[in-house]
Amino acid sequence: MVTITHPSLPAFEYIQPKTLAEASRFLSEHADEARPFLGGTDLFVRMRDGVLSPRFLVDVKNLDGTNELRFDPQTGLTIGAAVSMNRVIASPDVQGIYPLLAEACRSVAGYQLRTRATIVGNLCNASPAGDTLGACLALDGFLHIHGTAGPRREMLSDFFVGPGKTTLKPGDIVTAVGFPLPPRGCAGVYLKLGRNRLSDLSIVGVTVLGSPDPGLPSGAHFRIVLASVAPVPLVAVEAETYLLGQPITPETLHRAAHLASEATKPIDDIRSSARYRKLMVASLTEKALTAVWKKILQ
Repeated sequence: MVTITHPSLPAFEYIQPKTLAEASRFLSEHADEARPFLGGTDLFVRMRDGVLSPRFLVDVKNLDGTNELRFDPQTGLTIGAAVSMNRVIASPDVQGIYPLLAEACRSVAGYQLRTRATIVGNLCNASPAGDTLGACLALDGFLHIHGTAGPRREMLSDFFVGPGKTTLKPGDIVTAVGFPLPPRGCAGVYLKLGRNRLSDLSIVGVTVLGSPDPGLPSGAHFRIVLASVAPVPLVAVEAETYLLGQPITPETLHRAAHLASEATKPIDDIRSSARYRKLMVASLTEKALTAVWKKILQ
């Protein structure tokens, strides 16, 4: 245990456990005053701003499985909790098989921050504006979690319960995020509207993943996930369902985009008004659907 002091942060004790069991036990026993530590890109900002003041930071970066980045052609992709976004972007397997994930990571801030930022950290932060959440949900991501009772797996679709809130319990450590093999021939797009091109939270984020399916009237199955327009990442189920039964035309894509907009529950905040967000969801969703459909047809 080492005491860390810094002029811009409250003092804290730095803990470096040797095993996941040890880390889970410590986090459980000090639930109100300990936080797991990965990249720290969000945690240190919150500590600097006085939002959080943990007594202990528990470093989980070097524990079992947290640095793993592995693709298995039978089971899919595993990204350890400590794997940086830049490492994800540079992975040939991610670029070739999960390009939507690389695109989402690339939209996060700038290169320097992405050397520390992690997908798992982005997921656990559970911000409705998180840039990688949509791609992870569209790709049917799941989490490997180690708790006081041992390891378990949890679907990402069940993970988010509110802004900054997840199903994690005291002592839980997310060790990795996993993805099954994506549908054959799928294509995806992530469109982000921010106040500037770099390092800004999204005003609206739209993720679309399309998969060819000749058995459907549309010829494809679409996943649509929206950011910054609801308390949690919003899957536009009505828009997805509508597209299942329609031949794809500019008119049906336009209608689906408006169904997605109607499902949102945005708020007014310092970055945008709720009304503007709804308008931009319709615009960006139509643009994303059109782009994905063109990719599928290529």
